[in-house]
Amino acid sequence: MPEGFSARAKANSGSAAAAAAAAVGRQGHTAAGDAGVLASLVPMLAEWLPRQRWFAGKGRPIAGFTPVAVTELLPSPPRGTSPGLLHLLVRAQQSGPQRQPEPADAADCYQLLLGVRQTLPPHLAPALIGRPAEGPLRGLTVYEALADPRLSTVLLERLRAPGRLGPLRFTHAPDVVIDPDLPPRLVTAEQSNTSVVYGETYIFKLFRRVCPGANPDLELPLALARAKCPRVPAPVAWYEALPPEPGGESMTLGVLQHFLASSADGWQLALNSLALRADFSASARALGHATAEVHLALADALPTVTLRRPQLEHLAVSMTERLEATAAAVPALRPYGPALHTAYESLAALGRAGRTWTAQRIHGDLHLGQTLRTAADSRWSLIDFEGEPARPLTERRRPQPVARDLAGMLRSFDYAAAVGHAATSAWSDRARTAYCDGYAAVTGADPREDPALLRAYVTDKAVYEVLYEARHRPDWLPVPMSAIRRLAAGAHGGDLPGGDGR
Repeated sequence: MPEGFSARAKANSGSAAAAAAAAVGRQGHTAAGDAGVLASLVPMLAEWLPRQRWFAGKGRPIAGFTPVAVTELLPSPPRGTSPGLLHLLVRAQQSGPQRQPEPADAADCYQLLLGVRQTLPPHLAPALIGRPAEGPLRGLTVYEALADPRLSTVLLERLRAPGRLGPLRFTHAPDVVIDPDLPPRLVTAEQSNTSVVYGETYIFKLFRRVCPGANPDLELPLALARAKCPRVPAPVAWYEALPPEPGGESMTLGVLQHFLASSADGWQLALNSLALRADFSASARALGHATAEVHLALADALPTVTLRRPQLEHLAVSMTERLEATAAAVPALRPYGPALHTAYESLAALGRAGRTWTAQRIHGDLHLGQTLRTAADSRWSLIDFEGEPARPLTERRRPQPVARDLAGMLRSFDYAAAVGHAATSAWSDRARTAYCDGYAAVTGADPREDPALLRAYVTDKAVYEVLYEARHRPDWLPVPMSAIRRLAAGAHGGDLPGGDGR
């Protein structure tokens, strides 16, 4: 470890650090000094992490932390006002159903960027994490680094310079020259990750919950950039954590992309339309065009597969399991379970009858909030290809029918209408119909011609929404439950464009 923290580690290592060092030694991932740094942070991280929007283990006690890697991106002087920048990858072990700690190698891994100062300036007070009472960071102030423009600038400088720093590898696209003088601005909107905008030129996304394997939010935009698809901002630079053992997979940690200045997200545009009682059909049709162009480019750039009876039956079983698990967690869903299951069984029955569908790489979590429209030319773009963060990475990278993306957008129109207090279903009905019209005009394949497939995915998405809202936003639970009631009653009009599947 660089001198800034290692000198303190030798002077301040205590029993907690020694215990952590022993655990690290058994894993062979990091040096003993890394364990000492983590040990000094454990009390404050145990309190701070569960409060973060991106922490996935809410509701379960933290049983301990295991360091994966600790890297000093900017040494912290022993004295003075200059900050240090510390990069951590840690596994947060939590108690399971029987309150037994989960195995260390099964615990979620989180990426932390920590600022370290002698004293925190007043303007950074909201970013405070804590002040370690022991270990190599004793007497220092630790805080969320990306709230500090000086440290966000350090991170941009690292992204400008390809190469390795300890276990971290920084890369940028060919022939890219990144301006080092772009002022950083932390994005404060609720996200499952953390983003920083640099000037009006780039946006950086720091992935919080990470795992081995290529993150689709880097993998897919890179593929689309190679395919010359203009609907997705191209990656400019990124960084990864290299595997500790030969043959392992690296972990995608962050991506710098072009920033679409003077743009608005589709969710806010839809709400504005509702507030003005304006029709959204033209915008929805153009958005259908954009979605179709991205799907066609992904199908050309990456492999596709054919889903036959075994895969369709497995898909129906997976959807059924999610329905049953959600019904167990949310009692309000239980009365509708048998009726909802018929959508999945219909899909499996078509597979048994010999029906097949093509699967390809898709967005994976498509909704109005994942789209942007620029003011100058009213052009739609798609962003945030990470997929649903709660799902395993292997599932998010699996080829799937495009109906999954389309179902997500159809449900998003319904959400907008509910939040925007639409007096009737007319606004959302027109938006859904226009969106499908726009999609069909580009691909030549009308998604409404596959009502069984679309209905299964719309139902699965509504079930997912029920669980999410019950856990995170109980006041919003009536929105997906309204769709659940319509789907269970077989009234497609509220969720599929056209009561007859069209």
